[in-house]
Amino acid sequence: MSSPSKRREMDLMKLMMSDYKVEMVNDGMQEFFVEFKGPTESIYQGGVWKVRVELPDAYPYKSPSIGFINKIYHPNVDEMSGSVCLDVINQTWSPMFDLVNVFEVFLPQLLLYPNPSDPLNGEAAALMMRDRPAYEQKVKELCIYPVTLAVVLKGIVLQIIVSGAKPEEQILSGFDEYCEKYAKPEDAGITPEDKSSDEELSEEEDDSGDEAILGNPDP
Repeated sequence: MSSPSKRREMDLMKLMMSDYKVEMVNDGMQEFFVEFKGPTESIYQGGVWKVRVELPDAYPYKSPSIGFINKIYHPNVDEMSGSVCLDVINQTWSPMFDLVNVFEVFLPQLLLYPNPSDPLNGEAAALMMRDRPAYEQKVKELCIYPVTLAVVLKGIVLQIIVSGAKPEEQILSGFDEYCEKYAKPEDAGITPEDKSSDEELSEEEDDSGDEAILGNPDP
């Protein structure tokens, strides 16, 4: 077995022992998928991505090929192919680096500190520089909310199986919880004016009810 082959095997085993979910593409060790979670204290926290890794024959002397499979909105990730623009992988790779470095240091740093001046996604880069809050909201809408919804749906199914409750009740309850936590009022077609009008109407109804009670004492 050649030295690069031994190193590939060693690095892959080290990655698996670091609690990363790894899915092999074939019997070889040169192509596989890794489950990558967004770093904490970042706008990508809560997101989960399937990352494709291809190790060249010359690995570790040549860098691995890294690409996101599911959608991620980021200035330095190509929206169509999922290719990553990261100097440490594309230009300054060293044989001293390994796969754990990629997933515990390099990719988290990429998500924590996007570089809009060297973009692969021009739209994301322009939005980030022009309107940072709008950029962060779009990241959540495209990358975080769908994952959260999937978790909610999975939880609903498990509750139905375990409790034997009526599916429609569990589904409505689960979606109510999701909407309360994540949905904005405008998503439901409610404007601030509508909300204030509803609140005023509710207060008027309460006041009129109180007056009716006070105006009709018991004999």
